[in-house]
Amino acid sequence: MISHHAALIYTMVIMSAADRDMSDAELGAMSDMVGHLPVFRDYDRSMITKTSASCVETLKGEDGLEKILKLIRASLPEKLRETAYALACDVAAADSSVTREEARLLDLLRYELQIGKLVAAAIERGARARHLTL
Repeated sequence: MISHHAALIYTMVIMSAADRDMSDAELGAMSDMVGHLPVFRDYDRSMITKTSASCVETLKGEDGLEKILKLIRASLPEKLRETAYALACDVAAADSSVTREEARLLDLLRYELQIGKLVAAAIERGARARHLTL
């Protein structure tokens, strides 16, 4: 198991890597969320690079995505599962477009984290609204 902080960071990293292009907008959104959200108040931000690298290494391994999804679920208390899904949605929306790969990963996350369809739709709509530009 990993810490709940690491599980949330893993969630953001796999979402950013889903389309094989970790954009500056996505990386910036991840950094902003770790720096400002209450769930990360007691997280040592100097560990973000190490935590992200650990996620990427696991992702490269055999069945890496499946292992990470199970690790995220096992490491998150139930009350933080919607938070993880919201973070993933914000990362996906950060560069103003959600690719097919990102949409598929959101489906996998929703299933693994047992997020209901209506709750997921509300979280997705909120992320879309936060990241709209003129």
